[in-house]
Amino acid sequence: MSSRELGLREPHLLVVDDDARLGELLRRYLSDEGFRVTIAGDASKARAHLASFAFDLVVLDVMMPGESGLELTRALRRDGRVPILLLSAMAEPEDRVNGLEQGADDYLAKPFEPRELVLRIRNILQRRPVPNADQREIRFGGCRFDVVRGELFRGDQLVHLTAAETGLLSALAQRAGQAISREELSLSGVFSGNVRNVDVQMTRLRRKIERDPRFPRYLQTIRGTGYALKPD
Repeated sequence: MSSRELGLREPHLLVVDDDARLGELLRRYLSDEGFRVTIAGDASKARAHLASFAFDLVVLDVMMPGESGLELTRALRRDGRVPILLLSAMAEPEDRVNGLEQGADDYLAKPFEPRELVLRIRNILQRRPVPNADQREIRFGGCRFDVVRGELFRGDQLVHLTAAETGLLSALAQRAGQAISREELSLSGVFSGNVRNVDVQMTRLRRKIERDPRFPRYLQTIRGTGYALKPD
């Protein structure tokens, strides 16, 4: 899927990295792949851009002077839903899990192949299939989820979800009441076949939906299979 197929306009990416040379290389490569790219050298410049433009995705370096990529990720998660792809030379499993727990949608270790970066960006941005009309809205507890728009409400209050959380909830909502394997969920949306990512995002999603995430009522684990959304 080309980037132009992701929407009616070129997706606008914010690339945040204190390495000016890498930033320029990414700008050229991603622009050639059909993306609109804005570069920021640190978190403060990124914040200024985010205040002025609506970005489709942020590509964010973890290790930066001043406010780190992880700190900026936490702040962005409190304020909005823009997808975040973290880049880092720290490639241990616990580093990746920590990045996802802070609110990132994906985590790519340096050095990386530019083609892999593009594939991960496209996986995050790709649009989900539009469900049937009778599946448009799913209700559970005090929440309702608009499957078409990918929006979760608690009463009249919009609950901010990351792109990964939206993708996971959408996949479960489109087959509400049915168990879906972790492997199948990992191949949908933005998970790039990584089953561990599904588990991390499920934990985060339960914190936003369940009264007691330790004993989930709606986002249930189906032993030996995977997960299921149990609507009202």
